Parts: sequence; C-alpha cells; structure tokens
Amino acid sequence: MDATITAARPGFRAEAIRFLRFLRSELKPKGPIWTPFNVITGAIMLVAAGILVARFAFGLGSVTNLSQDFPWGIWKGFNVITGVAFAGGAYVVCFMVYIMRLEKYHPIVRVTVLNGFLSYTFYAIALVLELGKPWNILNPILGNSFGVSSVLFLIAWHFLLYIIAQFVEFSPAIAEWAGWPRLRRILGAMTLGAVVFGICLSMLHQSGLGALYLMARDKVHPLWWNEFIPILFLVSSVFAGLSMVIVEGSLSRRVFRDRMGRALKEGQEEILLGLSRIAAGAIFVYLTLQVLVQTHQHNWGYLGTSWGGLWLFEVGGLTLLPALAFLYGYRRRNVRWVRAGAIAVLAGIVLNRLDVSIIAYRWDAPVHYVPTWMEVVVAVGVICAQIWVFRWVVNRMPVLDFAMHEHEAEPARRPRAVAAA
Repeated sequence: MDATITAARPGFRAEAIRFLRFLRSELKPKGPIWTPFNVITGAIMLVAAGILVARFAFGLGSVTNLSQDFPWGIWKGFNVITGVAFAGGAYVVCFMVYIMRLEKYHPIVRVTVLNGFLSYTFYAIALVLELGKPWNILNPILGNSFGVSSVLFLIAWHFLLYIIAQFVEFSPAIAEWAGWPRLRRILGAMTLGAVVFGICLSMLHQSGLGALYLMARDKVHPLWWNEFIPILFLVSSVFAGLSMVIVEGSLSRRVFRDRMGRALKEGQEEILLGLSRIAAGAIFVYLTLQVLVQTHQHNWGYLGTSWGGLWLFEVGGLTLLPALAFLYGYRRRNVRWVRAGAIAVLAGIVLNRLDVSIIAYRWDAPVHYVPTWMEVVVAVGVICAQIWVFRWVVNRMPVLDFAMHEHEAEPARRPRAVAAA
C-alpha cells in the first residue's frame, strides 16, 4: 500500500506542476491591452474600487443616499433584482435543450449558463456591498432574525443552491479546458440532474424576488404592486432572459467570431429567430396578466396621471412594441428587427424592476431616493468586471465551440496548451 502511494505521488506532483504552468500561460492577455474598451472599463473599475474602499472605511452614508426610509438602492434594484431577470435565459435555454430536447439551441447552452452563473455571482457581490453590516449576509441563510418561513430565507437558499447548480452545469467546460477527461465524464453525467435542480431553483428564485414586495403593499404604487407580482416577475424573466441571449449572441458574433464553432456560426440566425418567437409568446402572456391584474384592482383610473404615463410607456412602448418587432422579424426572417426588439425589452425590464424597487417605491414620500454618482459608478463597475471575466473565459474555454453531444466533446485541450507554454 505504501509503495503504491509513493509511486502515485510523483505522477500527481508532475500533473500539478504541468497544470500550474498551463494556468500561468492562460493568465497572460490574448490580444492588445490598450484598447478603448479596456481603458474605459478599466478606469471605471478603478474608480469603483476606490469608492468601495471609502464605503467600507466610512460606511454607506459616505458614498450613498440610502436611509431608513430607502434602505435598498441601485445596487440591489439594478444589479441584483434587474440582473437576476437578465440571467433567466440560463434556466429557459436549459429547459428547452435538456427537457424539451430542442437540439438546435444546444450550441448556446454553455455560453448562456456561463452568463447566468457570472450574473448570479457578481450580483451576489453587489448585494453584499449594500448591506450596512456585510457579515449579516449569513442571517437569512441561517434563518437568524428572519426565521425559516421568511421569504428572505427561501431566496437566500435558492440563490446559493442555484449558483452551485450552474457551476456544475458549466464545469464540464472547465474540465475540457484543463484536460481532465475522467473528471469531464463524471461532471457530464451530473449535468442533467443539475439542470433539473437548477430550473426548479431559478423559477422559485425569480418569483421569490417578486414575493419580497408583497410586504410593501402600502409603499409601492398600485400600478406596480399586486398579489400576482411573483408570477409577473417569473414570466417577465423568461422574455428578459431570452432577450439577453439574443443581444449577447449578436455581440459574441462580432467579438468572438473566431471562437465560435461551426454549428453555432451556421445556425445562429435560426436560433435567434426561434428565441424571438418564444420571447414574443411570453410577452403576450405577461401582457394578458397585466390587463387582468389592473382590471381586478380597478387601477385604470391611474392612467390619467403621470404615473399612468410611466406605466404605459413601460408596458406599451417597451413591452408590447418589442413583441411586435419580434413577430415581424420572425415572419420576415429579419434578425435586425429581432435585435432591436431584444434591446427594447432589456430597457423595459430595467425600467420595470427599477419602478418596483426604487422609482415607484414610496412614491408619495416628500423626499425621494436618488442615487449618488458614486453608486452609479459602482453599479457599472460590477457589470464591467463581469464582462472582463466573461471575456477571459470565452477566449480560453470551449464555450462557443464545444461539440453538441457529450460523446463528441474533445477529451483534452490542455496538453497542446502546455506544450505551447
């Protein structure tokens, strides 16, 4: 036994050394550094880092306009509540591919899951930033002060477990990149279970975020508050996530074209058109629910007010019109209309989530919350950091160029990279 362990140690040590050399080579930039994008986003992240130093040194009041009346600001309203809706494409696409067996969408599974995983990870960071005492993030997870029947308790566990599920879903790509074929086969066998578990968690989490505002009946304007807000959050996450997939896919074709596999290059137009039709269907379900909700609550009288104008712009201009653009683009096979509709949907989701969490929250208060420029910089800085990590992963791992079927996946990519290093 001792001889076997001793003999195995040199192999493990050599493998570890080879992987560390490979990892060091992968950390080197691939391409020019001083590009306009890198300079601008890098400057934003540096300024955001300085603001965060002040935030943790002197407290939230030194950099934000948060108060007891407005304890949740743009870091939660934009980065967390809005960002989680954009990450909804991961559970929708996984459901379409692994449950409904729509194989034509298989080439976008990994990039969609990667986007969802990074979104949840970075928005969890943004959530911690806005807590007065960041270590209290453990309270809803443990049930302290809230109790296990609290919505926050459920959301915390949905959030935590879904991040783990998404990591398992994406982990085969990491194993292929690192050149670990045995681990790749094990992780690949776990994918379906992680997908089913993740779909359930994400649906619960999307609706759970809406359920948080059920307790704010007297604080949120009646046009945005109703008993069905969890369902509205869930349904809107479907077309929000698919719209993000459409926009991200269009940008990836320009930025990462050399990294895209043949299946994705040849089928991307059909994929985007198909996603637009599904998104349009989800939008019409959402609009039907909105009409029923507003009728049930007798809210139509508010449409003659300024708040009614804002609601009409959100629901009509940034929800109904994009749905029509989706259908027109699908029927005419015009991807430009689809992309325009997707961008409008993303703007509409941003406005909707900010309406619920900030703009229409305590809408009758004499003094309303307005984020400071420092809050805005940090919110944008979090997104920039997410884009940098996304770009690093896509440029190195088999995300856009992986085989469609598990048995076709390349068993190892690392040996060639190690040799080159």
